[in-house]
Amino acid sequence: MTGPVPRRHHDIADDLRHQITTGSIKPGERLPSEAGLAARYRVSTVTLRRALAVLQGEGLVEKIHGKGNYVRHPRRKIMYVGGWGTLDPWTAAEPTLRITVRSTTVPASVHLTTLLKVPTGSPLAEYTCLSLEQGAPHGLARIYIPRDLAPAGVLDDDSVCQEAATRFAVLGPSPATIRETVSARSPTPDEASALRIGNNMAVLAITRIATDAAGRVVEAALLTFPGDRVDAVFTAHHVLNERPTQG
Repeated sequence: MTGPVPRRHHDIADDLRHQITTGSIKPGERLPSEAGLAARYRVSTVTLRRALAVLQGEGLVEKIHGKGNYVRHPRRKIMYVGGWGTLDPWTAAEPTLRITVRSTTVPASVHLTTLLKVPTGSPLAEYTCLSLEQGAPHGLARIYIPRDLAPAGVLDDDSVCQEAATRFAVLGPSPATIRETVSARSPTPDEASALRIGNNMAVLAITRIATDAAGRVVEAALLTFPGDRVDAVFTAHHVLNERPTQG
């Protein structure tokens, strides 16, 4: 009984991977056009794109819309520190990152209604944050806060990207509880476009819910990081009940 026959696109991916890892094709270099590569390997453009998708999923190649496929520079991993901080959840551990923010007001969707425990259609402040290092995206966050809790002045310029450092402050007192749910999944088309990754690359998705002492949800943050660009660190503090000493 014979084994499975390797698919042609895997052979092409292996060859291109070898050229990239040995330095024959250098970081930042643009690959030949898809039509040119397809002609070189004598395959259809469909097969060639499957090969490129493998390399995009491995983080070796990125496709920039309207420009072509480029060999990626090695990305420095950033550290996500779980817990409560500012609206830009990376800067406490990574002060060198540049954060751009787009803010607006949106009605609560069914999903956000569940997370924030508000009626459907309730006004929410939405902050879309993109972290960048030397122009390369490292993380995407969509943060939602009940409109009445939004910091004064933050939504003055709707839908305008600005530096987070000049726009945001810590949101009042720290919440009573933080719940973070972490999962690995494929990116949505919007996430893949914003983070400039292939659809085959896994992302680390974190849903952070902050609740105040009265039980009100004060923030729902949907954070997305390419799997090859982040380490998530969570620290648990255990409170030990002291037993009374015997007299």
